[in-house]
Amino acid sequence: MTARELLGEPDLVAEFTSSKTDSSATKRRRQARAFFARFGDPAGWQRASLVDQLAAEPECGRFVAWLIVTGRVRPSPDYLLGCRGNLAAVGDRVHAALSVEFTNMSKELGYPVVLARRQWSALLHIAALTATAANRVGDAQIDDAVQQLRSAADRAGNRSLRNLTANVFGMQAVLFHLGLIDRLPTRSNGRAGRRDAQWRHITEHAPLLAITLRDYLDQMGVRLRPNSLASVEKSLRIFAGYLIEHHPDIRCVADVRRNHVQAYKTWLATRTGNRGPSLANQTIRTRLGTLAAFFARLDELDIADRPPRAPVLRSDLPIKDDPLPRFIDDAASAKLLTAVRDHPDPFTRTAIELLARTGMRQSELLALTTDAVVQIGSSYWLRVPLGKLHTDRYIPLHPHLKTLLDDWMTQRGDIARSKLLFLERGRRIRPSRLATALHSVAAEAGIGHVTPHQLRHTLATQAINRGMSLEAIAALLGHKSMSMTLVYARIADRTVADEYFAVTQKVEALYDQDRQLPADAEGSEMAKLRREAHRRMLGNGYCARPVELDCHFESICESCTFFVTTIEFRPTLQRQRDDAAAKGQVGRKKIFDGLLDRLDGDAAS
Repeated sequence: MTARELLGEPDLVAEFTSSKTDSSATKRRRQARAFFARFGDPAGWQRASLVDQLAAEPECGRFVAWLIVTGRVRPSPDYLLGCRGNLAAVGDRVHAALSVEFTNMSKELGYPVVLARRQWSALLHIAALTATAANRVGDAQIDDAVQQLRSAADRAGNRSLRNLTANVFGMQAVLFHLGLIDRLPTRSNGRAGRRDAQWRHITEHAPLLAITLRDYLDQMGVRLRPNSLASVEKSLRIFAGYLIEHHPDIRCVADVRRNHVQAYKTWLATRTGNRGPSLANQTIRTRLGTLAAFFARLDELDIADRPPRAPVLRSDLPIKDDPLPRFIDDAASAKLLTAVRDHPDPFTRTAIELLARTGMRQSELLALTTDAVVQIGSSYWLRVPLGKLHTDRYIPLHPHLKTLLDDWMTQRGDIARSKLLFLERGRRIRPSRLATALHSVAAEAGIGHVTPHQLRHTLATQAINRGMSLEAIAALLGHKSMSMTLVYARIADRTVADEYFAVTQKVEALYDQDRQLPADAEGSEMAKLRREAHRRMLGNGYCARPVELDCHFESICESCTFFVTTIEFRPTLQRQRDDAAAKGQVGRKKIFDGLLDRLDGDAAS
């Protein structure tokens, strides 16, 4: 028996070439024998240098791929990046059942075949790097393998891993819906790697400082939401990095003095902002306010590493700007909703109409679950999940929104492993996707740049301009205190407006101007506007909203239990009932039918 037979060469060659046609088997046998001639056995390949491994790739690369997938050799991340090999075809043979399940789920989630194959290959790469069975790969193995590949890319001078990151991201969604991992993937865009590198730098130069900051963040993590905690972590990390760079003598928090904070304030003021030549005023307030809270809480948290007195004062914070909410006017809102209704993308239609008609925050919208729509009585309501302010609330759902949500649920399909309402390709939809959709629709409508939060301000402004109470607006928007809602009263102060127009009428009277145009001066468009206003006449005034802009608050008073009407208002109520019937507003028609029946009953008794 030869040495190669003792090493198992015939067995490996036979297994590698099994179930193949004669021509394919001959080619594969040639590759396998070339491998053994060059390296002797799999252990010889494992011991070989990266240069020798890559040099053998054209001659016996398919056999090496088979050895990798079957777990007979463990490649380095440098080899996988250097050979640029695709393990998908080999994985189809070795893991036939898993390959079929993976491919079918990827297709069900909407991935094209080419992306599904790349995702499958990425799974095999991760399994090989972590010496894990392909059906046992979990979040820890994925994170470990991606970090290995990032380090290998840095060593090779190739920092672009965009394709790999995208393939891994899609692969995680497929594994989640197959039940192999427990969380949907979230994109980090490389920020986690930069953050970890900065913390390693802080720990290396000032370990005591790093320990205190980490201890504080652990305490804050109990009470803060992830996004709030991330903001605190970033502010403390930036401050620590500043101290190490500009005050290397600082070794712990107890060494920080007033002069260090004053220098930090000056440094912040010279930093470049993301959207301008300098940091925004609110960003500087956030950075310094986080520091002030940090030093103030060291004592109550009983953290020993603290200075004798807090070096940050509240007077260090820049004066807070108090801008009014930015909203879009009724005409622009009408154009936007008209453009949305004709948009071909179902997510764009559904999401933007929901934002515009409910006033939800974008984070609340993207966190909605499939059971968010509930029926209370004869009406449908939308349950908004606990969000930014830890508040839970129900929002009345316009019939048009109910139809949009039903259509979305139909095209979304039944993805049993996730209750999130808004998913694409099995993954949570990101805020950037929503912002891009709104930007494209606003451009199509010709109204310029619009942000998701502007739609929230717009709804609140429309509501207060049409007489909705501040208490009702606060409930609709989920405000914790009336001070948050009062900002909208500054936009539409009715007392100021009434007094202004009263004075204006007196001033105009001084010039003896005609108060009405002659009858023959009224054009067709003016007549159309007058008739439209008459059709929407209310019991105590007129509604001047544009024709395109529907309003589900127009009957809010009539549906209130404190609403009282008498027989002299019957003609107006009848016209409002007919208007609701003409528009197909069944719920509104029922309200006026009930009021009319009550009046007729009172008149008969």
